[in-house]
Amino acid sequence: MKFTTDLLLARIRQGKSMTLREQISLTAQLSLPAMLAQLSSIVMQYIDASMVGHLGSDEAASIGLVSTSLWLFGGLCSAVATGFSVQVAHCIGANDFTRARSVLRQSLVACLAFAAIITLIGVAVSGYLPQWLGAHEAIRHNASRYFLIFVLGIPFLILEFLAGGMLRCSGNMRIPSTLNILMCVLDVVFNFLFIFPSHHFSIAGMHITLPGLGMGVVGAAMGTILAEVVVCLMMLYYLLVRSKELNLMQDSGSYRPERTCLKKAFNIGFPIGLQHVVMNAAMVVCTAIVAPLGSIAIAANSFAVTAESLCYMPGYGIEEAATTLVGQSAGARRRDMMRRFANITVSMGMIVMGAMGVLLFFAAPVMMSIMSADSQVVELGTAVLRIEAFAEPLFAASIVCYGVMVGAGDTLTPCFMNVFSIWAVRLTLAAVLVGSMGLVGVWTAMCVELCFRGIIFLVRLHSQRWIKI
Repeated sequence: MKFTTDLLLARIRQGKSMTLREQISLTAQLSLPAMLAQLSSIVMQYIDASMVGHLGSDEAASIGLVSTSLWLFGGLCSAVATGFSVQVAHCIGANDFTRARSVLRQSLVACLAFAAIITLIGVAVSGYLPQWLGAHEAIRHNASRYFLIFVLGIPFLILEFLAGGMLRCSGNMRIPSTLNILMCVLDVVFNFLFIFPSHHFSIAGMHITLPGLGMGVVGAAMGTILAEVVVCLMMLYYLLVRSKELNLMQDSGSYRPERTCLKKAFNIGFPIGLQHVVMNAAMVVCTAIVAPLGSIAIAANSFAVTAESLCYMPGYGIEEAATTLVGQSAGARRRDMMRRFANITVSMGMIVMGAMGVLLFFAAPVMMSIMSADSQVVELGTAVLRIEAFAEPLFAASIVCYGVMVGAGDTLTPCFMNVFSIWAVRLTLAAVLVGSMGLVGVWTAMCVELCFRGIIFLVRLHSQRWIKI
């Protein structure tokens, strides 16, 4: 499969024709490993949520409270990394591998500098964030400590994003996907060790002791960060030493960021970063809307978000393939290929996430009961998940269309589309409906907004204004 993928990607760069069957085959070959990695990360979140959920509703609520704020920091890291990795996709599409490696060198320094800045900001606000979000006293301390530990791991997080993005944009989906699966396994092992105290039990007369540190919520953060550190180092090793296209042993060059490279990264990454800031700020506002509803609603909301991600993470896997395929086609100046791969990936995403939406509707009670032993949390979470299931196909359209447009270097207009949708539609409806419908009203607003967002992205995709050579 690796040889076939490389061969088909080379045909894009060389300006050779491809049949529809070959285009679909290439899309599937790039999408499946990314989808598997995304799904494995959801399994990791399920296990994390289940472990913490069985500690109690307050412990689960403390993590759910700051999760959207952590998404904000993670989104900024992803935006900066994307600003450089899309450049690499364009360079590879143009057969300029030397320039691609030059961009990689510069990105390492730029990303670490950015990580240092936002880590300091995160540390400074960690003690105040739970109070700003309106949480009650019982969960503030754990929420603050959980957030602090995560932001201290941001330098490793941004390097993991960068290395994975560079490999994927070069056409290598296998290594990032495999290492992400490994991260899930390590996360389970480390979390079990850090969250729970030592366990003693007997099997067939043998007394066995499983070690554990009993650190609870703090242990959940430490276990996840440790898994990320291990995988980050492995990903960097493969990228910098083993990658055929990008390993830095092939030539020498400066690591000092150039103005041209930084300007391109800014033009690509700034709208993405702005979108993450504004949209995650909207998610923080949404969390603040939910917080006064109490620990049951906070926990149900957090677990339902984790459960729903089982549906939309395959869409993000296909989005990664879309960015790679459209990005390399843009570098090769293949307008026809950009359009065809856009249509193929968007259609594939809508089919896959539509099927996952059906699964979500019927499996919602089981999914919630895995993560929480509280019957009220399970009942409320099931109700909101069944509402959200109807939005999945159009949610897929917005996700994959966005990846298509990022690959083309068109990030500003999609940014405004996403921001307008979530602020003008979701938050407005949520504020109106929460008073009479509670958490169900908030998720009804979310469902309506995701459908609206999918429609406007499909309209822009059809217009072809996103195609930039």
